[in-house]
This record gives sequence, C-alpha cells and structure tokens, in this order.
Amino acid sequence: MFNRIPARIAVAVTAAALVVATPLTGAAAAPATPTHASSPTRYYVPPLPDGSAAQIASLARTGQLTDALLVAKEVTTPQAVWFTSGTAKQVEKSVRTTMQQAARQRAVPTLVVYNAPGRDCSQYSSGGAGSDAAYRSWIDGFVRGLGTKQQATVIVEPDGLANLPSDCPAAYPGQDIAALTAGRIADVKYAGTTIATRNRHAQVYLDAGHSGWHSVADATARLAKAGVGGVRGFSLNVSNYQWTPNLSEYGTWISNCLALHPDAATTTPTDCGDQYYSGGPANDWQGGALDGSKVWSTTATDPTANVAGIDSRYAQELQAAGVRPTAGFVLDTSRNGRGPWTPAVTTDYPDPQTWCNPPGRGLGARPAAHPSSAYPLLDAYLWIKTPGQSDGQCNRGFAGSTTDPEWGGITDPAAGAWFPQQALQLARLAQPAL
Repeated sequence: MFNRIPARIAVAVTAAALVVATPLTGAAAAPATPTHASSPTRYYVPPLPDGSAAQIASLARTGQLTDALLVAKEVTTPQAVWFTSGTAKQVEKSVRTTMQQAARQRAVPTLVVYNAPGRDCSQYSSGGAGSDAAYRSWIDGFVRGLGTKQQATVIVEPDGLANLPSDCPAAYPGQDIAALTAGRIADVKYAGTTIATRNRHAQVYLDAGHSGWHSVADATARLAKAGVGGVRGFSLNVSNYQWTPNLSEYGTWISNCLALHPDAATTTPTDCGDQYYSGGPANDWQGGALDGSKVWSTTATDPTANVAGIDSRYAQELQAAGVRPTAGFVLDTSRNGRGPWTPAVTTDYPDPQTWCNPPGRGLGARPAAHPSSAYPLLDAYLWIKTPGQSDGQCNRGFAGSTTDPEWGGITDPAAGAWFPQQALQLARLAQPAL
C-alpha cells in the first residue's frame, strides 16, 4: 500500500494501523439479563472500512502525514460490524467469521442487526428482508453464527422502533400500516429475545432513537412492546450527533420510566418526565421544552438546558413507587463530539436533513465501559456507526436534486460508502482530539 512513500511516512501510518493488533480496552460484556454488566475485556477492531486504506495511502503519499495519521487512528478505533442483508446461511457465515476474528484479538465485538423488512421508511438506507418470515429465518442464521459461548454486544435494528411504519405511512403505499407496524415490533422482539436466549453471554440492546426525537414515554412504550424487559436494555444515538450529556440524561429517564410503567399498553405521553417538559420539584414544576442544541445539566443557568426538575421528579416518583430502574443503555459516540448540527440562518433548505452528513462535526468519546459514575445505567460508549461512511446522498430537501450544498455541491456517496472528505473532517474535529 505504501509503495513510493518515504519510509518515515510509511512507518508512521503503519504504526497507527497497528492499533488493530492491540485493541482499546473497555468492552461491555455480560449476560443478556436486566442486571448490570460484568467486568469488560477489550473491544474488537474490525477490518478497515472499504475506501479508508486508499485515503490513508493517498494522504501519506502527498506528504499529509498528520491527516493520514488522524484517519488511521479513526479507522483503527474499535467499532461495530453491521449485518444488513444476505441469506440465513450467508449471515451465519459472516457473523461466525467476525466472532472468530474477535476471539483472535481476545476482544468483545459489537454487532448490529439491521435487516428488518421495510427499514428506514424508504429513505437512504431502505431495504431489509422480504417478509417477516424471511427476517426471522435470517435472525436464526445470525444466532447460529454468534454461537453460545462467546461474549458480544448486539444492537438490534437502529431506528427500527423509532421509525415504525405508522410514523411514515406514505412510505408504504397501498399496504396495511397497522399490520406492518405490528410486524415490525414483533420482528424486533423476536430478534432481541432469540439472541439473548441463545447466547447468555451476549448483551442485547434494542434501539430507541435519540434525545432529539420521541418523548420518554413514547420511547418507553415502544421498547416495552418489543420486549426490552427480556434483554439488557436499549441503544441511543446510532448514526446521529446528539450531545453525550443529553443522551445520558435521556437514557436514564427511559430506564426510570420503564421501571415506573413497565406495561406499554398503559403508558401515556404524560406519564414520564422528558425533554419536552422540564418541570419537577426542584424548579417548583415551572418547566418547558429543553433545547437539544445545548448541553443539558442540573446546574445550567439556562432553563432550556437545565434538567434538575426532571431528575427530581423521577427521584420522587421512584421513591414513592418503591422501584429501581434496571435497564441499561449504550450510546453511539462515534460522531457526536461537537453535538448536533444547526444550519446557518442564511440557508433556506426545504429540509435541512440535520442527520445526513452534517458538516463541521467531529468524532466523539472513545469506546469505554461504564464511562460515568453519574449515570450508573450507562453501560458503554460505543462507536456503532462506522465514522467516515456516508449517511446517504443528501440534498437538503430540494426535490429532484442529487447534490449537497453543504459539501460544495458534490453528490455525496451512497449510504454506507466511504466519504473521504467527511472522514477527514470528523478526525480533524474530534472532541476529545485523537
């Protein structure tokens, strides 16, 4: 790869790549039960993403050593492996290969199940199995490849519950939306419970969107219907950019709400405190909506960023009910180092698509187990989205357009393809720095 590159550059870039041989420590690994995770070992570093090695080599060849090293560190940080298609036999083989590679690293892999029928509401990552029956057969193949004795962290269907068919009925013209929605929830439940039951060493997390989306009660109801009580917990912020402190609060609130209202059929939107009403004992119930662009805390002087009211409400309600939250959660911190993107006021986009290849973002906190004593139910920071891979061919809502004005009018790579410009920017703007 480094032919015709000065030796000093080749050695430097290769040194960064050697992180693969010595993965970062801190993988989350525990039985898939609603109890706290056990002591971690290491996180698995998968093979380099397609396109990344060529970018590193090109940067090094042209003397851009610092940038080459940054991208090399980016792609050799432990991150998830996604399973998105194929037959039951194909996914079984692919998962088994990943598990074998992780065993050779003596590391715990993070695997993403992403093949639900009609996924992503016909957007950039649309696709999935052809039917509920085909999906369940595919999950059975996944489970066979996973085995029964090896530790793993499994994220089940990013946005699968947050973006139900009932949330985007126009994406399924002429179909029975109620039946599709029920099928999606049942599929997620089948995936989660089957994986957790067959491999008791796997930590399984059903995805629940992020703090800028559904209310706590809504997210809780969806998770409960999908059987979150039978797995370790839920994941947040997959492929998104929300602030880590905000997600930590939101995840804690969901876990609290699950403890207070475990029956999804009776959970109403006002049952649980959330980001859309911050009132509680600490602020004499004088609340309002929180601002997701700001970093939330219990000491913030800005009331649209202060969570003391919500936290005090849960403390009071949990004590009165005599229950304790048990559902753990993990956060995708792969690209949220600088928080969510807000378009400039001078732009006039029909749909800014703030989730789609936003500019000026940076890599976030590195993978770590139990990273904060302030949030005991936060099991781990993980890099679930592969940073450097495109979110899709964003057009900021201009009908018929295939170009992205936020990236100089280029056509962004397709979802999942390597995006060199964004990969480099994420590495340069990492917070904390690489």
